Amino acid sequence: MKNNFRMIMFALLMSSVSLPAVMALAGNGASGKQKKEKTTESALGVKPITGSWINLAYKDVRNKYTNPQNFDNTDPELWKAKVRELSAMGIEYLVFMEVANEGKAYYPSKMMPWWYDKNKQSPVEAILDEAARHNMKIFMSTGWAKDQDDNLLNPAIKERQFQIMEELTALYKNHKAFYGWYLPVEDCLCPIFAEHAVQSANVLTEKAKALTPGKKTLISPYGIGLSEFDNPEYEKQMAKLKVDIIAYQDEVGCVRDQFMLPRLKKTWQRLRDIHNRLNIEMWANCETFTWEQGTNDRTSALIPAAYPRLLSQQVAASAGGVDKIISFMICGIIENPESAYQLGQPVGSNKVYNDYMDWKNGTEYWQLVEAALMEKLVNGATTEMMLGKADLKALLDGKVAEEDSEDTRWVKFEKGYHEFVVDLQKKTKLQKAMLRMLNYNLEEIGMPLKVYLFTSLDGKEYNLASIKDAPHFPNNKHDAWIENILFDGLDENVRYVKVAFDASQQVYADEFFINPANK
Repeated sequence: MKNNFRMIMFALLMSSVSLPAVMALAGNGASGKQKKEKTTESALGVKPITGSWINLAYKDVRNKYTNPQNFDNTDPELWKAKVRELSAMGIEYLVFMEVANEGKAYYPSKMMPWWYDKNKQSPVEAILDEAARHNMKIFMSTGWAKDQDDNLLNPAIKERQFQIMEELTALYKNHKAFYGWYLPVEDCLCPIFAEHAVQSANVLTEKAKALTPGKKTLISPYGIGLSEFDNPEYEKQMAKLKVDIIAYQDEVGCVRDQFMLPRLKKTWQRLRDIHNRLNIEMWANCETFTWEQGTNDRTSALIPAAYPRLLSQQVAASAGGVDKIISFMICGIIENPESAYQLGQPVGSNKVYNDYMDWKNGTEYWQLVEAALMEKLVNGATTEMMLGKADLKALLDGKVAEEDSEDTRWVKFEKGYHEFVVDLQKKTKLQKAMLRMLNYNLEEIGMPLKVYLFTSLDGKEYNLASIKDAPHFPNNKHDAWIENILFDGLDENVRYVKVAFDASQQVYADEFFINPANK
């Protein structure tokens, strides 16, 4: 190709106009076929998700996909299959959200009627038995005494929780999978953990220790985005707790702030410092979801968040020193496309599964994405190699931005056609390149449909080396996350690299990595 570059670009762009921006299940290196799974953290120390809540009750529209209405969600075969799938993903801990609801039990209770068919195994027992086969650990719930809105200050609620614990202990105390208790004390840590919440957790813990010595106790409060860590009373309240584990909700899915992730990274470090003085494990409860309609609304369904957002949550939690990462919900949010029981949002839940498992399997694409999030990816090019406008040099400065449109490290491109050229200053073996961009639909910041990579030896005659579709994940009503386009398998000796794209909305990019490598 000579300098008729713009004509070729126009033809290529026009040929793609009629193509919808569909989401490929195998995009960015994802594959439906899985390799042997890794269960340990990544090479750079990022922890995988090793626990999930199990929700047996359909409560409201939030459960539209995670526990669909109008079918038998107590079916033991369904839950056995889901436990097997979770085990195959590397999940070790299962946490019952509830074992009863609205005065009816999901286990063979003697004081409550049952939700399930008496001629079938209870879902609680089915999950326990299947978990035992896969050496998984179960946290048994102490609720609900009435429903999801249990008032822990009500003596009748506390008494029913005790009765549930006593029945479960009699039934399952010696079950191989019974590891501990989930205490549904999900009060707000805002600005500090309330005294009544501390006492509620401690009363249940004392009961649990008396009934089942040696079993762990876990709570999962919210509100870390509203916590006053500098208030001396904050740590004093936490020090009163007698629980073994606190799995803090990271609140990214709930969009506590407009941009949660930058502050979350600092929050985990503050909590780690406090927990170093407490005899309590610090776990992260990473929210895997976003919202179909409004946020934090019981009339809005939980749907899968884009995996790059979740990976950033894993990175933040791992860098902050959490002991383990678990998640409020896997079933119906991250779904194996080969499952016989597809609970989740069609296509989206399978896409996130493929991405997550590819990250676990250490594919090159996700290794590079992870390293960039950790600021451990080295650019093989330097600022003086960028030709043209001075502000473009920031694309080669090795500095990455955060999930915040106000971060000054973003290089902003308005709607329309754009190109930039890198002069490598000598003939260089080009093997791969990666472009990082912000995705934030609320401010109309997104991806071009396609990005074109050209190479040249003399800076005059360019050859088209690669065309890549930009990632397009449709669940983008509320979240900001960083997407990456990897040009791999190039293997060319070149001096000049040209990137071109046509933007239908604003594009924010922070770095164009040439032959990226981990520090």
